[in-house]
Amino acid sequence: MRNILPSAAFVGLAVLVLAAGAASAQAVRTDDSRNASRTGWMSISEIVAKVEGQGHKVHEIEIDDGVYEVKAIDANGMRVEADLDPTTGEPLRGWKQDD
Repeated sequence: MRNILPSAAFVGLAVLVLAAGAASAQAVRTDDSRNASRTGWMSISEIVAKVEGQGHKVHEIEIDDGVYEVKAIDANGMRVEADLDPTTGEPLRGWKQDD
């Protein structure tokens, strides 16, 4: 009897671990499907490198409405912002002063 109880507890724990793993795998698939529309996008690190290569110091990057929204400090110390094309990293409407 002593050997059956620990074995049952082990099997129960294994089932919980497997169930948790399946739930995690589902979450990964969901995330992948959301990111599928971002095929061809530059990575955030590539965007940072490109913007900083143009003399800006990146302060914040967000993804919103299908573009990268970047807030930065320009070479003159001014706070600026721009929406960047996610595939080229180019500003869609130029840089403007950030209020």
